[in-house]
Amino acid sequence: MSEMMNNRLLDRVDTPADLRKLDRRQLPQLADELRAFLLDSISRTGGHFASNLGAVELTVALHYVFDTPHDRLVWDVGHQSYPHKVLTGRKGRMGSMRKKGGLAGFPKREESEYDTFGVGHSSTSIGAALGFAEAAKLAGEDRHAIAVIGDGSMTAGQAIEALFNAGHRDVNLLVILNDNEMSISPNVGAFNNYLAKLLSGKFYNGFRNASGKMLDVVPTLKELARRGEESVKGFFTPASFFEELGFNYIGPIDGNNLDTLVATLSNIKKLSGPQFLHIVTKKGHGYKLAVDDPVKYHAVTPFTPENGMTGGKSSGKVSFTQVFGDWLCDMAAQDERLVAITPAMREGSGLVRFEKEFPSRYFDVGIAEQHAVTFAAGLACEGLKPVVAIYSTFLQRAYDQLVHDVALQNLDVTFAIDRAGLVGADGPTHAGSFDLSYLRCIPNMAVLAPADENECRQMLYTAWQHSGPAAVRYPRGSGNGTTIETTMSALPWGKGEVRRKGSKIAILAFGTVFDAALAAGNVLDATVVNMRFIKPLDSALVLQLAVEHELLVTVEENAIMGGAGSAVLEALAAVGIAKPVLQLGLPDCYVEHGEQKELQADCGLDAAGIEAAIRKRLG
Repeated sequence: MSEMMNNRLLDRVDTPADLRKLDRRQLPQLADELRAFLLDSISRTGGHFASNLGAVELTVALHYVFDTPHDRLVWDVGHQSYPHKVLTGRKGRMGSMRKKGGLAGFPKREESEYDTFGVGHSSTSIGAALGFAEAAKLAGEDRHAIAVIGDGSMTAGQAIEALFNAGHRDVNLLVILNDNEMSISPNVGAFNNYLAKLLSGKFYNGFRNASGKMLDVVPTLKELARRGEESVKGFFTPASFFEELGFNYIGPIDGNNLDTLVATLSNIKKLSGPQFLHIVTKKGHGYKLAVDDPVKYHAVTPFTPENGMTGGKSSGKVSFTQVFGDWLCDMAAQDERLVAITPAMREGSGLVRFEKEFPSRYFDVGIAEQHAVTFAAGLACEGLKPVVAIYSTFLQRAYDQLVHDVALQNLDVTFAIDRAGLVGADGPTHAGSFDLSYLRCIPNMAVLAPADENECRQMLYTAWQHSGPAAVRYPRGSGNGTTIETTMSALPWGKGEVRRKGSKIAILAFGTVFDAALAAGNVLDATVVNMRFIKPLDSALVLQLAVEHELLVTVEENAIMGGAGSAVLEALAAVGIAKPVLQLGLPDCYVEHGEQKELQADCGLDAAGIEAAIRKRLG
């Protein structure tokens, strides 16, 4: 960090214990310095940006009021955890954010005792924090559990399930709803801040508890008083829903106002039982460009703060995501039965153009992957042809719906599975390492993997023509930059393609590892096959290759266990052929974050790694 930033207070804060030594009047200055530090740091490394700037005051207030890590603090998803990392002993390592061997982009238990729960997927914080709270109660320990969850994450069923369970537990649980999409309306100003302090203070809660005990002997009066209390609070705040769940609702308050936050949290800390604090923050707070366009500044590549995000350097290649988005619009123009579904990933999944051109056939269901899949099943029952655009790692969350609601009924749903394989900087929480394994064991499910961008387009069309559930999985980013044909042609169903004829060794490549396999095959004079289909597997081709070659090598960017290589072994075993098979893929561990290509090389999935593994097997 440059001396220009002049972080006088921030330089004195390495841990929350240091933070709690500061005078409360110094906290706004610390927040300003922390925000400036983050602006400088993230603009250099890239990473999640707007949400972190908006959570600075909340982070400072939480660590100032609560005794972390004794009090358990759980961040939902973790997009807003960078200020937390800075204040918990990792300030000097922020330059390594999301790089190989550096800090993870999300809270991670192995990284710090302050990261009480590892996150990355949404809507887990309330359930985890409830677990911490119940564990403290069982152990007879006096500590608080705090869950910080965003308004987007609150749309997921898991968050609602946890709320329903938590509200009536006698534990010290605080749920903080960080609402960063709502603009602060006039009634969320000084008066509401005052009201929140009042509702969290000793007088109001003491009166409520004492009067409740007194009125227990007169049920009619107690019910009348309860209704009166709800009417008064409901007039000023949207408390009804959370109060009915058993929470004491407080808010909404200005989440970028440190004085209000500290005062309110200090009062809440003295209360017992489930508490719900609703705060309103601004994404990108303190950096106008991010405030004006929080979607653009949600996650950034390195940029200069003075100029903001520009177009950046382009590889000139079309990404697989864009190939999907273009295909979707072209297909929708031909067939009005097509509808598209996304669980809150419009930009990431390439659906921006589709929403504009076909708004009535576009469905964003929020962060609700389970609902997205069952919703698609219902649409398919009525003769529509839904396409579910979803990341591989998020489809895991809807596995039962995939099995029970779609595949069991053999419904015509197409799954466009983005971010398959290693995703790079986001690390293991977002890697699509398991989809080939968990998809191919499902009856009725077809599973396809393109070798390049053009084949991705044709494969999507092929899956679309199939009258049952089918999944096309493709990686993050772009491939070899091959020319993409505007026409759409169905590939021969269940058939692979021999791309290079060799001797002794046959390399069977599944997906975009094909280019690396071909490069290795050229050196080794091996037969190289683009298998295309994981299910149905081209068993006839596999058997032919086994007869003609001494060694079969399967290559996939998926877990070796249960993946495409396992399918090849099963095909050989089914007909009693014993042939040496070398399976190359992702190891039986979680691959950490880093650049995609360096991670692929670490896993032996680049050309050199494939060649070396084959030479080692051959001795």
